[in-house]
Amino acid sequence: MNRRALVRRPSPRLAEGLVTHVDRVPIDVGLALRQWEAYVAALRSEGWETIEVPPAPDCPDSVFVEDTVVMYDDLAVIARPGADERRAEVTGTEQVLRDLGHRIAHVEAPGTLDGGDVLKHDGTVWVGLGGRTNQSGIDQLAAHLAPLGATVVAVPLTKALHLKSAVTALPDGTVVGWEEVVDDPDVWSSFLAVPEEPGSHVVLLDGSTVLMSAGAPRTRALYEERGLRVVTVDVTEFEKLEGCVTCLSVRLRG
Repeated sequence: MNRRALVRRPSPRLAEGLVTHVDRVPIDVGLALRQWEAYVAALRSEGWETIEVPPAPDCPDSVFVEDTVVMYDDLAVIARPGADERRAEVTGTEQVLRDLGHRIAHVEAPGTLDGGDVLKHDGTVWVGLGGRTNQSGIDQLAAHLAPLGATVVAVPLTKALHLKSAVTALPDGTVVGWEEVVDDPDVWSSFLAVPEEPGSHVVLLDGSTVLMSAGAPRTRALYEERGLRVVTVDVTEFEKLEGCVTCLSVRLRG
């Protein structure tokens, strides 16, 4: 199986990125670039080919490439970000995916959808509703994915920027989250509360390996007790902008 991941270099205007649920604090853009480079290196060291989407220097949040698209099998559903300031980010992602041979669909107005609101596992697609993504966006995504056999489920979202800012899923399908920002843990039949907010964000690298923030050592230990191999990276500067390890890449499989 090919394992490729889209990434996008941070904008020099990163410090101007949007914040919604946190207070703005200073961003060290130089440190952010070094952390991004280490993140990319970690993906490569685990056997993932990284493909850079062209930089978007005038878009402060463009490093959070996950928000620009939802991938499902060979279909790329190009997002329509809920923040007007971010809509220019999707063009570069779409062109790269076209060049790679993916089928393309779009979320159109009045729909809005951020890729970071979409959590997928084993044919179910949960989508956060109430922040950057609206019902029209969810309905359009469901229509695009229905021919592929996916079931789309809307999830209430009021306490975090994106659904994947609150929860992600382990390889066995257990959904993990920091309960203070999860509206309704009962949405998932298997939910595991973690002791640190950064620990609720994992990128699945293979069936037994996850990538996560170095800022959650107790959660790392919890995952290792469950038999997972854990790769950690520092993403402090992105966390200041409500970002996390999932936001920084789009994994392509097949």
